[in-house]
Amino acid sequence: MTSKKVRVLVGSPIYQKPHILQKFLLSLKRLDAEGKEFAYFFIDDNEDERSSKMLEDFSQEQNNVKLLASNQSDVYVCNGTTHYWNENLVWKVADFKNMIIEHAINEQYDYLFLIDSDLLLYPQTINQLISANKDITSNIFWTKWQPDAEERPQVWLYDEYTQWEISRGQALTDSEINTRYQSFIRQMRTPGVHKVGGLGACTLISQKALKAGVNFNRIENLSFWGEDRHFCIRAAALGISMYVDTHLPAYHIYRDSDLEGAMEFLDRTDMGEGSEASLPKLTLSMVMRNESERYLRKVLEELRDYIDEAVIIDDGSTDNSAEVCLEVLKGIPVHIIRNDFSKFSNEIELRKMQWTETVKSNPEWILNLDADEVFENRFKEEVRQLISDQEVDVYCFRLYDFWNETHYREDEHWCAHQYYRPFLVRYREGFECKWNDRPQHCGRFAENVFELPHKLSDIRLKHLGWVKKEDRMAKFKRYRELDPDGTYGSAEQYQSIMDENPNLIRFEE
Repeated sequence: MTSKKVRVLVGSPIYQKPHILQKFLLSLKRLDAEGKEFAYFFIDDNEDERSSKMLEDFSQEQNNVKLLASNQSDVYVCNGTTHYWNENLVWKVADFKNMIIEHAINEQYDYLFLIDSDLLLYPQTINQLISANKDITSNIFWTKWQPDAEERPQVWLYDEYTQWEISRGQALTDSEINTRYQSFIRQMRTPGVHKVGGLGACTLISQKALKAGVNFNRIENLSFWGEDRHFCIRAAALGISMYVDTHLPAYHIYRDSDLEGAMEFLDRTDMGEGSEASLPKLTLSMVMRNESERYLRKVLEELRDYIDEAVIIDDGSTDNSAEVCLEVLKGIPVHIIRNDFSKFSNEIELRKMQWTETVKSNPEWILNLDADEVFENRFKEEVRQLISDQEVDVYCFRLYDFWNETHYREDEHWCAHQYYRPFLVRYREGFECKWNDRPQHCGRFAENVFELPHKLSDIRLKHLGWVKKEDRMAKFKRYRELDPDGTYGSAEQYQSIMDENPNLIRFEE
């Protein structure tokens, strides 16, 4: 007996440039339809005939598409700075959305998904929103509302766009506001389902909420700008809580300059047969502390081309390392776990924590790198082939300690590149880790990882942590403090860090 499919109406009033609309429609075509019956209701408010033609083509290609011409003409200006709305436009769009709501109710859809036509989605987005099991849930996206501003989410806690906790009548200093705002932003960067006070533009609404009376009608005694505010206040008055799901951030093409990132988003999230995304998930696992001014950005810019998710332990940073991670890895699920104080003085505790937190993300393959390590270019081209090999669970690589931008060090104390160490491991549920419980130099993975099928790779890993003299000095002092007698490492190697004329060899790609 086949189970009943969930019926979802995807609705959108559309006034859009053709080159953006094309990507929006492609994103909808990629939505995972397993167990669901999708229908579409588009209100064509376009001035550009090419956009209208795209909607007509979509209606011919897809099943169950309702396409309605608005027969209205209004100027809506979008440029490289921002989008310009007026009262007439706002309430025209509100009327369009109410028409879509009415259709969803009349046709008894299980859910209505309202989405703006400049958003791109992960194929699993609807699945994720339904799994949240809430009556009103928005999928998060981030936007620079002004070109030089920081990214902010489309959800808020109070009033028109207040994104920090505040009690009625409470007076806060600027410092208190900033602290609470940063706390909210960190929560929005953390994958989960979070209660909010306002949302819009990318929202799943249950049949229960629709029949309860949620809509976009203007509330006459409310001066708040935008139809979404009126929708949210009405929902709250009806006793319906609102939530945001932050697992799979949508991509917002707010201005033409966002188009390059749009293509990268579509390529990376493609779930088509034979695509990279249909291969095993690759999760970055990283520990960092105060890395924002070193190599973190360079490393992450390389990694974002092939990782699918990231789990990062921020080990007591006092700089903006976490913010750099979120910025560079925009569009990729990132889990940041923050330690108030560094645990590196007892490294084994830190590595166990790293493993536990990474496993929570349900990884398939784990790539364990530090914030100053980057593979040579070949890795980017070959990693998907490596993790597709069903006969290998562990890949080992040689690590080269760079002493300047172009040369690595080689002598009796610096020969790590002559040995292979595990950096890429398939997660096997039920594998019982046996750790080397040393407080320093304990290894990144459990020491029994070689019980799994393993293979040596000739792709090389570059360690940039020794390149700058000031970094070498800092590491020398740290090792002398944490392991003064060389109990866990080599006292001679620690001392050799200070050599003025080490033997260096040029690294050739």
